[in-house]
Amino acid sequence: MARIAYVDGRFVPISTPAIAIEDRGLQFAHGVYEVIKAVGGRLLDLDRHLDRLERSLAAIDCPPPTSRAALVLLLEELLRRNRLAEAVLYLQVSRGTAPRNHVWADGLEPNLVVTVRPARFPTPSEQREGVRVLTLPDERWARCDIKSIALLPNVLAKQRAAAAGCREAWLVDPDGVVTEGASSNAWIVDREGVLRTHPLGPAILGGVTRDVVLELARAEGIAVAERPFTLEEVRAAREAFLTSTTSLVLPVTEIDGRPVANGRPGETTRRLAARYAGRCGLAAAVTG
Repeated sequence: MARIAYVDGRFVPISTPAIAIEDRGLQFAHGVYEVIKAVGGRLLDLDRHLDRLERSLAAIDCPPPTSRAALVLLLEELLRRNRLAEAVLYLQVSRGTAPRNHVWADGLEPNLVVTVRPARFPTPSEQREGVRVLTLPDERWARCDIKSIALLPNVLAKQRAAAAGCREAWLVDPDGVVTEGASSNAWIVDREGVLRTHPLGPAILGGVTRDVVLELARAEGIAVAERPFTLEEVRAAREAFLTSTTSLVLPVTEIDGRPVANGRPGETTRRLAARYAGRCGLAAAVTG
């Protein structure tokens, strides 16, 4: 199947060389990104993703590469050209192209690249059995709320987790607080049965799936607290799970080689996984 990308006003084959040598994203990681899933040919939570993209752009003093309406149209057209019903769209906006200099000039135009690939959501087996997580020190910068393309600490953590046979790395700050995953948000159900995740702020990237799950949990009458939790509290938790655009709501049943509770996905996790998957039209991802 042909894969088509969008690069600064053109739809081109994915293999086409397209990035300028002096693109500031390439030279300085001066850019931001978004990841959006499509199910049944429909872009999910698009407004939430574009809201976050605009917040990230504002935080790096970068104007939008195009109007919001035009961006929606090109995303829909790119999805159509790739002929994918279930897909993941990756948008990257860099601060433009200019001779390499830490300081950028006024009027510099941003660059936009969008790619599409088939979605790979968690398997029914992963939903039934849960996944393993490795904890590692959080070595990222102080503005994790910006969805920056500067992901080297995340990449290194994710690679270490994969080498240890784990699905994800959960990052732990110097105070022993679990901030989030290398590419996901982290959750526990604590000893008192309260669903907890780290509050919004510079220490984490506020996930779109995170926001939706909080809404679903409150609608279900589940006690929720956006409150930090420590690694010690994780080890005593009743349940744990992670969320992201592509991981959906995914049970975590082992952390650092230790089972979470009885080593099986818990009731709250299963309930929210089913509700979220149903909302997305992906019930089969949970039920098999």
